[in-house]
Amino acid sequence: MPLLLTEADVKSLLSMPLALECVQDSFQRLADGSALLHSRQRLHLPSKSYLHYMAAADGASGYMGLKTYSSSREGLRFLITLFSVESGDLLALIEADFVGQMRTGAASGLATQLLARNDARTIGIIGTGLQARTQLQAIAQVRKLTETRVFSRGSANREKFAKEMTEALKIPVSAAESAEAAVRDADIIVTSTTSTNPVVEGGWLKPGVHINAIGANFPQKRELDAQAVKRCNLIVVDSREQSKLEAGDLIQVFGEDDQQWKAARELADLVGGKVAGRTNANEITLFKSNGIAIEDIVVAGRIYEMARERGIGRQVPMWQQLETEKRVRTVS
Repeated sequence: MPLLLTEADVKSLLSMPLALECVQDSFQRLADGSALLHSRQRLHLPSKSYLHYMAAADGASGYMGLKTYSSSREGLRFLITLFSVESGDLLALIEADFVGQMRTGAASGLATQLLARNDARTIGIIGTGLQARTQLQAIAQVRKLTETRVFSRGSANREKFAKEMTEALKIPVSAAESAEAAVRDADIIVTSTTSTNPVVEGGWLKPGVHINAIGANFPQKRELDAQAVKRCNLIVVDSREQSKLEAGDLIQVFGEDDQQWKAARELADLVGGKVAGRTNANEITLFKSNGIAIEDIVVAGRIYEMARERGIGRQVPMWQQLETEKRVRTVS
């Protein structure tokens, strides 16, 4: 019977160090060819909710699955269905909001580890939502931060974020009065917004900065202006195919120019050592994150294994007749 894991179950199992490990594994498996990936697709009836779905298979650990979620004015609902690669059995149903927050943060942490200068110490963040929190948690794992500045449109939100993250991570986090004040002269920049219009301008970027742009995953949305994108010496994406569908920051600059798309590297190629990352201290680097399904499936597989070991979760009776027939055939 499949195991049902709630958000509370997942939170009891998934830490940021574990998420970083799993996300690195997921890109290594893309690099060595043991994983398969389908880009996110969306269904949308005008004025109704969205349905989003994405799939991947991890041949190394033996899991495959689908993450589906709906989005509407009422909020979002995330679910991972995890299957066995060998038998096709449904192994788990996992509530996956926290999984998404953690794996997205971990992907930026991994990109920062590979692309930011080794001496990067200051970070500027635009956005104060749940995703911004896991971004900071992950980056704090891979760089020793001495200063963090955060900006969002609501002063109360940014003050709350600064206070809570200072207490949680034991590093100084301060609220900035503008987006420019948050990111100018920062060694690392994170954009984690739902903005349609750019929140970071190219003129604010100092040589050597690394950017994690995670918020815009619709073609019409963007967080970076054209100058910011054009100033980047190295652009890395989690999936070139998926970026062509939804990375508005790049779509609105690259258009149909195939050479520019080919110049964008995939994170798996860096993890697998197929291409070089940063080559000098003055390069401006960009990781454009969309979030891909192999991250979800590798993380979900590890959560499932830990839950079984610790007796966490609840079994859900499904397809009991099929299970009975299978046992009968085995005995026969």
